[in-house]
Amino acid sequence: MSEKIKHECGIAFIRLLKPLEYYYATYGTAFYALNKLSLLMEKQHNRGQDGAGIANIKFNMPPGKPYINRNRSGNDSAIKEIFDPIFEKIKTIKEKSPDRLNDVNWLKENLEFTGEVFLGHVRYGTFGKNTIGSIHPFIRSNNWMSKNLVLAGNFNLTNVDELFDKLLSIGQHPVETSDTITMLEKIGYFLDEENEDLYWKYKKEGFSKKDISPLIAKNLSVSKILSNASKYWDGGYTIAGIFGHGDAFILRDPSGIRPAFYYQDEDIVIATSERPAIQTAFNIPLDKIQELKPGHALIVKRDGKVSETLINEPAEKKACSFERIYFSRGTDADIYTERKNLGKALVPSILKSINYDFENTVFSYIPNTAAVAYYGLMNELNVHCNKIKRDKIINLNAKGKLTAEEIDEFLRFAPRIEKIAVKDIKIRTFISSTLSYYQEIPVFAKILILEVRNFPAFFQSETYEQIRDYSNILLEII
Repeated sequence: MSEKIKHECGIAFIRLLKPLEYYYATYGTAFYALNKLSLLMEKQHNRGQDGAGIANIKFNMPPGKPYINRNRSGNDSAIKEIFDPIFEKIKTIKEKSPDRLNDVNWLKENLEFTGEVFLGHVRYGTFGKNTIGSIHPFIRSNNWMSKNLVLAGNFNLTNVDELFDKLLSIGQHPVETSDTITMLEKIGYFLDEENEDLYWKYKKEGFSKKDISPLIAKNLSVSKILSNASKYWDGGYTIAGIFGHGDAFILRDPSGIRPAFYYQDEDIVIATSERPAIQTAFNIPLDKIQELKPGHALIVKRDGKVSETLINEPAEKKACSFERIYFSRGTDADIYTERKNLGKALVPSILKSINYDFENTVFSYIPNTAAVAYYGLMNELNVHCNKIKRDKIINLNAKGKLTAEEIDEFLRFAPRIEKIAVKDIKIRTFISSTLSYYQEIPVFAKILILEVRNFPAFFQSETYEQIRDYSNILLEII
């Protein structure tokens, strides 16, 4: 795939499997899901700081009452901006009519984002404009409840033009050629088709139009819709969607390029792009959280039935290197291990590049996400140094009183170095604010910003001792 990175984002999905009264009785609030959604998005803030959006679908709303709510922001503090107005309304109710907060039915009918299905998205705009029109979730509206579609995801399709032509061939006329709109219209087309097929099936069986709608909602084949829609998709994607009547899904690409994790118990279904978000927001053990298999969809039906269903045959696993090395949070157990192994694997080439000169070499790392790989690098460098020390001791021990095993045990005594504290909110300061802070950065940090051709001039003006002294400051800046 040779296209530019367009979407490196994060999703958060919550489906309540019990009535809202249960969560009020159990957790003391009717806003349990809303609070948890906010937390899941904050814990995935590293995946997107250029915009955020949320959507909610309410079950069993009276005709004429809105059952889909959405709020989006493209500002720097997007998560705060979309949740603050909601919590402000709750605060006002608490001040003026506190008893209303105990009436779950009243809250559901009169307050937004008090439903059963929630979808959140954080956007990392490495490509494209950060306008409100680029912020997920997107909605494809229809008067038929089961034809409404809410969609958000982390994806990059590589054959958008081909898919756009296929939409034209089936009679559609999309207003954009972006992969987001292409996916939305593709799923929407087969959602409409499935609705129509079921409508005429029940019509022929003699059911009235009023009775047909709930039958369609109950028997809609989500797997069939996704299979038909994604048949020709090429690229990496994790797509989350909700149909207006309440069916929901999370679909992952066959090569597992984009990440997706989920957890389910009797009370709730949760899906995110980052496993640690679920672990810490809900205090769930690592082994209870499942990775959504490539080519599969997690499907949650309106009646609460949950299944992980094969949609497209899995291909060779090709997890995105940008996700694994830089983008995903390092507190994930697998990501942490992979990054340490990456640092370990770098040792031979690094030793060669410095001509094995440890005395005049300072090891550091940039940016923060490189810290784990740095630990792997340093651990392996220590192993290398210990071998050298062992061999030197053996050579000096002419009488052979010490064995290699005894020396190895002696040299293994060393402090353990691991990263144990991680901020949940990471600001891409080095990427977005370097120019404005450049004059405040010490000289050693400026080495990493200057172009290579400027290095000789720098070393002529700064001594090795100054560079060494600045190295400790650098770790606090980045």
